[in-house]
Amino acid sequence: RQMCIREGGESVPLASAQPGDIICYPGHVALYIGGGQIIHAPYPGEVVKIASVNIMSITDVRRYW
Repeated sequence: RQMCIREGGESVPLASAQPGDIICYPGHVALYIGGGQIIHAPYPGEVVKIASVNIMSITDVRRYW
């Protein structure tokens, strides 16, 4: 299941990701906070956590600002 809408924003390489970019995974999205880390809710009802950007395979990095 694709979670990122590709009609808006622009796709950027992970190496160029900046805080505020959206990291897209299969069935999941997260907010890039810099330093190779994201903030995300692992699953419904779980507290928001900071994790490595490489928690799973990345499908896209989107910049909407």
